[in-house]
Amino acid sequence: MKTIAIIQARMGSQRLAGKVLRPLCGLSMIGHVLQRAASVKRIDEVWLATSTNPENDALAAEVERLGYRCFRGSEEDVLARYHGTAQAAGADVIVRITGDCPLYDPVVCDAMLERFHAALQEDPPADFMSSVFERRFPRGLDTEIFTARALARNFQEAHLPNEREHVTPHFYHHPEKFRALSWVNDADLSRFRWTVDTPEDWEFVETVYNSLWRPDHLITTAEVLALLEQRPELASLNANVEQKYSAEQKVK
Repeated sequence: MKTIAIIQARMGSQRLAGKVLRPLCGLSMIGHVLQRAASVKRIDEVWLATSTNPENDALAAEVERLGYRCFRGSEEDVLARYHGTAQAAGADVIVRITGDCPLYDPVVCDAMLERFHAALQEDPPADFMSSVFERRFPRGLDTEIFTARALARNFQEAHLPNEREHVTPHFYHHPEKFRALSWVNDADLSRFRWTVDTPEDWEFVETVYNSLWRPDHLITTAEVLALLEQRPELASLNANVEQKYSAEQKVK
């Protein structure tokens, strides 16, 4: 059973344009995200899904330079982009990751995939799994997992604009169609924001990387938490940033 990660990214971020190619300790931000996804033991391949808009040519070139596969599709219909990527890869299980999460936790993803693969053998089998039904992870560690079969049904039956743009809302909106599993962190870390959408977010992530990064080592969640315990003022750098579209909105 082939499991892939699909990382969605594009250059046209409204609040921090070109963020995915910003350098971070000698590597582009998207490079760090790809590297962290590739370190998940249960993932067989990592793909980038971006659009055919020419402004994304540099992003596609960077991803391919780093040795990863890239699928290009619709600018607005990100659900179609995911479906096309899954088909191109011949995937059975898909992990959805966004390209603005340079502190993404591969350990959490591996634990979720272990549970999800086990649930595929249950009756009925799992279709979808999310870490944001109840948010207890920092924003930026969000993980969603689904089967290619469920994605194909989602692609055929999701019609609302936000369902096409944000990929998974149809799963949340229709629990009668899909068997969904929730993954909840033991500690409530939801007050932390580790994603990159604004200059304030970038300042936070850049400070964390400059403090903790070293060659051939992936910064761990435990290390970031220890740094924030030593320097609690860092969390205030982006504490007031309003999330443009939150995963919690999918559930409501």
